[in-house]
Amino acid sequence: MGEFVSVEVSERVATVRLDRPKMNAIDTQVQRELAEVAREVGADPSVGAVVLYGGAKVFAAGADVKEFAGWSYTDMVDHSVGLQASLTAVARIPKPVIAAVTGYALGGGCELALCADFRVAGTSAQLGQPEILLGIIPGAGGTQRLPRLIGPSRAKDLIYSGRFVAADEALRIGLVDRVVPDAEVYDSALAWAAQLASGPSYALRAAKESIDRGLAADIETGLEIERVQFAALFATEDRGIGMRSFVESGPGKAEFQGR
Repeated sequence: MGEFVSVEVSERVATVRLDRPKMNAIDTQVQRELAEVAREVGADPSVGAVVLYGGAKVFAAGADVKEFAGWSYTDMVDHSVGLQASLTAVARIPKPVIAAVTGYALGGGCELALCADFRVAGTSAQLGQPEILLGIIPGAGGTQRLPRLIGPSRAKDLIYSGRFVAADEALRIGLVDRVVPDAEVYDSALAWAAQLASGPSYALRAAKESIDRGLAADIETGLEIERVQFAALFATEDRGIGMRSFVESGPGKAEFQGR
């Protein structure tokens, strides 16, 4: 557990909480702690799903501009590797990940939310990639993950303009998956995560890897990734449990063991 990023596990759901006053700005320390926590929850067999949460008022307002405003080109060359790697570690958590977005999720905060599989937003949430207003572009995955999620034209609109997107528009364009009252964001994400955490963990891992790696490859490579993952699941206990339960009791009644 770090100074600004903590983990709490309950009922197979890990809540990864950002808590860096005042706006959860993502500086180099937060990046380092995020990467460490991502590896921790990814390797923990007691964790079946993860919720990313910044608290009731803000998810993460972006990178810490004050930290890097005076950096040179070579400074950023050195630091940009760690910046991308920290969020990529979150994206590679081999379990379902849900971002619970309240308040601002801007710049690096939006890029962190993009690393989740799903996003639950409060009605007053504001998302966006405003880096262009600083004379730069997103540097932690925004130019890559955002167009893959909402399409290149919409991504270019947000990145070129730097405008903020309200929750209703974010839902309409696919930037978030659910919009709920602000006070219900965390509980809604937690309930969704708990539902996923009860599933067959190795099958969920295989599904996530097949989709994510397949999207980065051509269709033939993606199909081969899927085929290998599909066949491998026949070595798991949960596959046997699921199929026996289906035959004996019908769909949706299996109690998986995570093995």
